[in-house]
This record gives sequence, C-alpha cells and structure tokens, in this order.
Amino acid sequence: MRFMKIVAAATAVALAGTCASVEMQATTRKREKSKNKKELLQENKILKDSLEQMKLRLEKCEEQLAATNHVAEELAGIYEEPDTLGPETIEYTAEVSDSLYNAWILQKMVTEDDLPKYNMDSVRFESNVPDSVYIERICKMSSFITLPYNDIVKNYIILYSEKMHKNMPKVLGLAEYYMPIFEEIFNRYGMPEELKAMAVIESMLNPTAESRAGAKGMWQFMYGTAKLYGLTINSFVDERLDPVKSCEAAARYLKDSYEIFGDWNLAIASYNCGAGNVNKAIRRSGGKRAFWDIYPYLPRETRGYVPAFVGALYTMRYYKEHGIEPVSTGLPAAVDTFKINKMLHFKQLSEYAGIPHDQVKNLNPQYRHDIVPGNEKEYILRIPYQYSSDFVDHEDSLYSYKADMFFNPVTIKKIKDGGDGQRIIYRVKSGDVLGKIALRNRCSVSQIKRWNNLKSNNIRVGQRLVLYRGGSGAPVSTSSSSSTKKSSTAATSTKNVTKKQTSRPVDKNAAYTWYTIKSGESLYMIAKRYPGVSAQNIMDFNGISTNVKPGMKIKIPEI
Repeated sequence: MRFMKIVAAATAVALAGTCASVEMQATTRKREKSKNKKELLQENKILKDSLEQMKLRLEKCEEQLAATNHVAEELAGIYEEPDTLGPETIEYTAEVSDSLYNAWILQKMVTEDDLPKYNMDSVRFESNVPDSVYIERICKMSSFITLPYNDIVKNYIILYSEKMHKNMPKVLGLAEYYMPIFEEIFNRYGMPEELKAMAVIESMLNPTAESRAGAKGMWQFMYGTAKLYGLTINSFVDERLDPVKSCEAAARYLKDSYEIFGDWNLAIASYNCGAGNVNKAIRRSGGKRAFWDIYPYLPRETRGYVPAFVGALYTMRYYKEHGIEPVSTGLPAAVDTFKINKMLHFKQLSEYAGIPHDQVKNLNPQYRHDIVPGNEKEYILRIPYQYSSDFVDHEDSLYSYKADMFFNPVTIKKIKDGGDGQRIIYRVKSGDVLGKIALRNRCSVSQIKRWNNLKSNNIRVGQRLVLYRGGSGAPVSTSSSSSTKKSSTAATSTKNVTKKQTSRPVDKNAAYTWYTIKSGESLYMIAKRYPGVSAQNIMDFNGISTNVKPGMKIKIPEI
C-alpha cells in the first residue's frame, strides 16, 4: 500500500514535471511566435513607410513634370515649324502656353459647327472689291499700328467681311458693348485702341471661351500667366472670364511685349506664340525686326495672326460697306458697378431685388458659382443701370435673404474643396494611360485615382473619368476616406525622410527681395541660394508656375 502511494506520488511528480515542461515549451513557442509577429509587423511598417515615401516622391515628380510639360504635349499637334528652319524646334515656354488660343481663326474654326471650315494656308478667296479699295480704306483708318496689305492680309479681310455671315453680326453686336470698355483701358495704358480687335481673334468676344490647352476668357489667358498678371483665380472666382480685368491684364502683357520689340506687329505676334519664339524668328532671319521679314520663320499659326488682326479690325470699321448688320445681344446700354464686401448670391439679387438672373450672370461671368465672395475681399458687381435703385433699396436686408440656404457650410465646403480646377468628364481613348491623362490636365495620377476611386492604374477604352483640371479636385468620398487617412498617417511617419520635399506657408505680406531670372535657371536652382526658401514658396508668393523665362522679375520672400 505504501509502495503504491510512493508510485502514485512519483507519478504525480513526473506528471507535474511533464506538464511544467509542456507549459514551458508552449510559453516559449508563444513567445517566439509573438516575437516573430512583432518583427514581421515592424518589417511591414518599414516597407510600407518606404513605399509611401516613394509614392510621395513620385507624385511630386509627376506634379513638377505636369507643370512644365503639359503645355508642350497639348500644343505639339498645334504648332508646326516652317519646313525650312533647320534643326531648331519651337520653344514651348510659358509664353507658348499663354499663346492665348493659338490663332483662333485657324483652330477654333475647324471645331465649331456654325463656323466656316477653311484651311487658311491653302485657300484663296475672291472678292468683287478691288485691291485699290481695300488699300484706300486701310489708309483712311489712320491706325497708330502699321496695317500691311498683301494677298495674305486680303484673304483674312475677305474671311471676316464676307465669309462669316452667321458670326460677324453677333460679334459686332457684342462689340457695341465691349469695345468702348477696351478702348478706355488701352487709352489709360497709353496704347493703341486698335488692339481691341485682338479679342475678336482670340474668342469672338465670348467671355467664357476656353481653348483645348486650358486658356480661358475673352483674352484667353492660361492659369500661370493670368496669376502673374494679377488676375484672381480661386474656388469662387476666375477673373480670366471678367472682360474688364482680363483686358487690363492683356494690356499689361502687350505693353511688356512692346517694350521688348518696339514694334506693335511683333508684340501682337508674341501674344500668340510668346516672345521667345519671336526672338528666335528674328535671329533666324538674320536680325531683321519687321513682321513680314520674319514671317517665314514664325510658327505656322502665328504667321496668320497679324493678318487676322488686320482682317478683324477692317471688318469692325467697314462692316456696313459689306452689308453686315449687328445683331442685338441683350446686353444693357449702361451698367452700374457696386463694391461687395459680403457673401452675395445671384439668386438673392433676382428673387429679392428683382434683378434678372441671366443679366447678372452675363455681366459677371467671373463668379463661377453665382456667388460673390465678398467676405474674403472686396469684389465688383455689375448690374444693369435701371436696376441700381432696386439694389440700393434692398441692400440692407439683401445679404440675409435665404443666406442659410445659399451659404450653408456643406455647400461652401464643397465649393472650396473643388479648388480652382474645372470639373470635366474625360473619356479614355486608345493609347491613354493615367500618366498621360494627368499631364494633359495638370493634375497627378494619385488625384485621378482618388477622384474616381480607382484601386489600380488600369483603365479601359471608353471609360469615363472625372477630372479637375489644374485644381485640387472634389471632396474625398467616404469610400476612400480610410485610405486617405492611412496615407496621411504614413506621410506623417516619414516626415523626417521627406522633410526637404515640403515647405511651410509664407505670409503674403512678408518682406521680399527682387530677383531677375537668368538664362538656364529654374525656380529650384534659385531657391537653393536662399536658405529656408523653397521653389513652392516662390511660386506661391508670386502666383506663378514652374514655367519661367529669362529676364522675368520675381519676388524672393524672406523666411
């Protein structure tokens, strides 16, 4: 019995030892498993951080590339070098991007159904009007700008005065309202009034015109140059669409060009192809500085720009002799201007003060969402003169009318989140990839994927994509908010690694130093000379893109 107890005790001790051993081994395995999992998680985090870092760098490179090259890609099929020019190519600088519609008369005409379709390089028009009459009429115009006459100019005179029966009556009707405004602006700048005819070439006096390269407004400014010449572009306002503001910017642009060339015909040509290409044409011609001497060396569309200017100006003067009658456009004969310092919706004007919505919209096309954001800064509102008293009578209570509905936080946030880009629907074509689409529309691949909830870079022909050209895009949808949050977290975890790629905001009122850009310099090279200043700081402070040219003066903020 005692033996059995001893055996039982020994067995119990053995079992206890075995259990302890088993438990110890299990604990060890658990610890090893836990340790391996921890190591794997750490390794995964390092890889994820590295991936996010590479994504950030790739996105930055894409944005920089888009800023410098998108115009060249867009215009590659538009501009052609004359065949006799040799190996040099067109200089696709910021000025070319601001060619402001690339000779509308040769490009827009072949894309609009209601416009005649002519190849102005090959067509030769005939008219019953003798050359002597054209010459006499041009001489009587007594233009401050030299107006040439030859077969090429004659072709454009006939085009505007005889071949555009549907369009010129409307243009002349619009001219009755807009041309006095333009004349006053050019007079104020001490420039020839005749320059007003350029708006006809650029947009046919359509204040909301847009080119395929992204130039907007009656004077067809691209984003970068519009900002450089003082036009406001944000979520609520695009002053490129303001005929008055954009004409003032065009006047400053042309005045700068005239100071470079000392000749109005060359200044007009540079408005189309940029001063760089005009200078190149001068150099290739052996230093000649007359338009017709450098004509063969200019880009193809620019060669037709000055003749088109003469044709448009002639028709505006002698339209009656050609049987053209201006068509009434409904624009008011007189307009009153008010300074707005509060948020104001066009529907408040129409519903409460009785001012027709369409007339307010036509006179103020620069307000993108029918909202004057007067709480941000003072803006101008134009209304027909006959409604001035209605506005004054209701002004005290006008701003509060349905304000909660028109300016609710959700609506305002949605507008602000849209940035200053224009929302378009893009249909994928054969050969398209996201990178190519991003370059053309001045955005990044990651933005396109975010706007369309794409999980990969794969797209298919015929697929429709929502894009916000040149802007920050729409609010991130709920389905993508988690991934965005993760990206933000990852970006935060790698902030030490990517520190050089970011820059802190600069106060717009900060002190600054003027700097003149030299040949071959970029904003990134310039920024390196000023500790604490980044290229982005310089762009933001001056309201410009990365496209800069030698001789341009910029402000270097003191940080």
